[in-house]
Amino acid sequence: MALNRAVLAYDDAVTDAVSQQLLINIVRAHHRQPIHFTAVSNIAATFNFQANAGAMPALGGLAGTSILPVFGGSVAESPTISIVPIEGEDFTRRLLTPFPQNKLTLLLRQRFDVDLLLRMMAQEVRLLQDKQRNVYHNSPADPGGYEMFRRVVLHLSAIQDHNQLHAEPLPLINTWTMPASSIAPDSFQSLQKEFVVHYNTGDDTFTLRKQIPGPILITNYDPDTLPEDDREKLNERAREWDVSDIAFDIRAGHYGGEWPISGVFRLRSFHSILGFLGKALGEERGYHVEKDPRTPPILGNENPDLTMGFVVAGTPPADVDFSIRWNNRFYAVNTTGPHARWNRDAFQLLFLLFQMTVTDIPRVGVPSITIAK
Repeated sequence: MALNRAVLAYDDAVTDAVSQQLLINIVRAHHRQPIHFTAVSNIAATFNFQANAGAMPALGGLAGTSILPVFGGSVAESPTISIVPIEGEDFTRRLLTPFPQNKLTLLLRQRFDVDLLLRMMAQEVRLLQDKQRNVYHNSPADPGGYEMFRRVVLHLSAIQDHNQLHAEPLPLINTWTMPASSIAPDSFQSLQKEFVVHYNTGDDTFTLRKQIPGPILITNYDPDTLPEDDREKLNERAREWDVSDIAFDIRAGHYGGEWPISGVFRLRSFHSILGFLGKALGEERGYHVEKDPRTPPILGNENPDLTMGFVVAGTPPADVDFSIRWNNRFYAVNTTGPHARWNRDAFQLLFLLFQMTVTDIPRVGVPSITIAK
C-alpha cells in the first residue's frame, strides 16, 4: 500500500512540476524573460512502520481486575528529493537547435494531427512555384505569409483525415560503374548481397546499384510507386534539404491533387516554439484562416485560431487542469469550450518535445524508494 501510494503521488508531483514549468516559461518568453528549467533528479523516500502491543488493567467498576489488550502503531515517511537546474552547453545547444525531420515523423506516426504538428514546430514553408521558391512565415505578424502557411497545412490535414497522407523515406538508388578488372572473382558473392550487379559487355564494366532510404517526404501517394526519373529529380532536390527540413510533394491524380503543391517546411527549435507560443499571449495572436477552395473537406473542429489557447485572469481560473501565477496574473491552458481537446493535445505535444530536448539528468547513487519495517 505504501509503495503504490508513494509511486503515484511522486509521479503526479513531478509531472505537475514539469507542466507548470513549461507554462511559466511560455509566460517568461511573452515577457522577454530568460527561459530556465529545473528538474527532480532523484527521490529517496524512506517509510518506517512500527507496531506495539501490550496489556493494562481495566479502569474502575466491576472490571477493575480485568486485563485489557492495548495495540498501537505508527507510520513515518522521510522523503529526500534532489532538485537540479537543467543548464549547461549541451542542453543550451539542444534548446537552440532546430528539430530534425525524424522527430516530426515520429510524432506524425503517433497519429498527431499534421496541422497541429506543423503549426507548432515549423517556422516557415518554402513553396516551389514556377521553378522559384517563395517563403511564407508562420507568424501572424506577416499576414500574407501566415495565411498561406495555414492553408498549406490545412490541405495536408484534409488529406490525413482521409488516411491518404504518407510520410516515408524517399527511396533513392545509388549507382556506381567500375572496370571489370578492378573486381576480383571471389568478391562477387559478397557484392551481390548488398548490390544489384550488372555486367556491361560494351565497355567491360560492372554497374552496381543499391537502394537506400533518403530523406523523409510527405506525399499524397506511395513514394515507392514513383518512376525512377521522378525519384532522381527528387533526389537532386533533396541535396539542398537540411536535416531540419521536411519536404512534401502533393501531386495531381491522387487524393488532394486538386491543389498540387511542393516544397519544404523548415522546423523550429524548442526555444523558438516557446517564443512563438509566448507571442500568442500578446501582440501576435493567431486568427482564423479559411482553407483553400481546392482543399478537400476537413473533418471535425480542427482549425482553431490559436495553436494553443490560453486563459489569462486576475483570479485563479476555474475548470482548468492547472494554472500558474506571474505578476499577480494567472495563466492556464484553455481546457474549456470547443477547442479543449485541441489545446490538451497541443500541450501534450509540447511536453513530448521538451522530453526530446532535455539531456539526461545526473542521478544521485541512492535507492529511489526505501521501505523499512
